Amino acid sequence: MLLFFGLVGLYIAVHVPGGPIPVLLPAAVAIVIYLRRQSVPRLGRVNGLKGVLALWALVSALTVGAVALFDRENLFILPRENPGLWLLICVFYPLASVYPQELLYRGFLMHRYAPVFGAGKVVAAASAVAFGFAHLLFGNVIAVVATIVGGWLFARRYQSTGSLLTVSIEHALYGITIFTVGLGQYFYHGAGA
Repeated sequence: MLLFFGLVGLYIAVHVPGGPIPVLLPAAVAIVIYLRRQSVPRLGRVNGLKGVLALWALVSALTVGAVALFDRENLFILPRENPGLWLLICVFYPLASVYPQELLYRGFLMHRYAPVFGAGKVVAAASAVAFGFAHLLFGNVIAVVATIVGGWLFARRYQSTGSLLTVSIEHALYGITIFTVGLGQYFYHGAGA
């Protein structure tokens, strides 16, 4: 509770400049060391991508349709108006944000707290709620709700595949889709604040 809600809540309340990435990167290094010492297997293996890609394609099509219907002026706004920034996000977001988040919320949380929550749906729910809570940082309900749903999906995928890399690919696909279709305004530091 202290780590995932206390420290994260303090971070949100203090409004630390620079967003979460400067904290995520050193945390990711520490978590990799911890997980290797705990002999957590399969952090780098990729499997189950067919199911990941099928669901992502469906959700992406529905998301494009929803943005076209409800917020047409923002549809594909980032690649249209700032393609350089969009390309930087596509390249660096998976490395600097997604993988560290997956290490923390799936790799570490689900391994470290399995003795408390078990290895099933309860620990997946704990992971999803902690992940959603951290996204209060962005100051809007859309980010929190979307990341609770995404956190549940990623946690269950991690449980079914045992692959942190597969889950990171899935997380990156959804994140890039969000920034591509015009919902990025809800998922960057300071949005809605």
